[in-house]
Amino acid sequence: MTRRNRSPLELFTAARDGDRAAVARLLSLVERGGDEAREIGRLGYPYTGGAYTIGLTGAPGSGKSTLTSATIGHLRGLELEVAVLAIDPSSPFTGGAILGDRVRMQDHATDPGVFIRSMATRGHLGGLSLATPEAVRLLDAIGRLWILVETVGVGQVEVEIAGKADTTVVVVNPGWGDSVQANKAGLMEIADVFVINKADRKGVDETRRDLEQMLDLSALDLGAWRPPIVPVVATEGTGVPTLWDTVVEHRAFIEASGELARRRAFRLRDELREIVAQRLERRARQITTGERWEALQEQVLARKLDPWGAADEMLRGIGG
Repeated sequence: MTRRNRSPLELFTAARDGDRAAVARLLSLVERGGDEAREIGRLGYPYTGGAYTIGLTGAPGSGKSTLTSATIGHLRGLELEVAVLAIDPSSPFTGGAILGDRVRMQDHATDPGVFIRSMATRGHLGGLSLATPEAVRLLDAIGRLWILVETVGVGQVEVEIAGKADTTVVVVNPGWGDSVQANKAGLMEIADVFVINKADRKGVDETRRDLEQMLDLSALDLGAWRPPIVPVVATEGTGVPTLWDTVVEHRAFIEASGELARRRAFRLRDELREIVAQRLERRARQITTGERWEALQEQVLARKLDPWGAADEMLRGIGG
């Protein structure tokens, strides 16, 4: 049997033993979905629960990729292994992930303590497909204890990272200004830590003041944890150690308060609902074909049956 034709069990066993090619192949199968992806999920699930996930999100151009690369370097300096999932918009031609400015992360590609994977969104509005939590669990199952998830930041959809990470880092730049505060209001709700990247530019103090005021005026119950604001110059690594110390502090806080367990339980419940909804949507496409469907459409068009009644007739066949 060739390496490419290995079964999910063989691949998973090899990945647990440190075979990076096996990990890459498993992630490809997870992205593809289907029976093999489900088998990988079943194999890995008993080994999960040890990893901690950090989401990095923010508007395009805020320097998320540079910050991710600098964070990888800092973690390796601490002799910590790390995995990175870079969630990209799907290519309209291939459906694959567009690497964009993430090429700089390849500086770490030959480091055995670093695993980087760019994943396509497959057209999913939120920038995160259902494959992403499966991919995180796979990396968890093979022993990666720190996982960075960097998302494409396009308008409000970046907020979805909040449901996929244990700690969410929101990246802004100096001079983000009042003009975009309304558009970024959703970020206030998800941020556990704010980073002002490119802090060697003018406007850092004003941006910090804006963030503090927005936190003060927010209707959110911030509780005992008020999101810290950390200035960073990612291109130079300045402030990255402080950022990491803040992430570790947040982890300790939510572990001690029980918030981490609550977040993870919510995440699993939300994922389960999403899986059920996706399967029902697929089933709906399957049943809205054929002679019975055509006949019901004709009755609706002839005003003999209303649309809701027609839907009830179709769903009655599947116990809906």
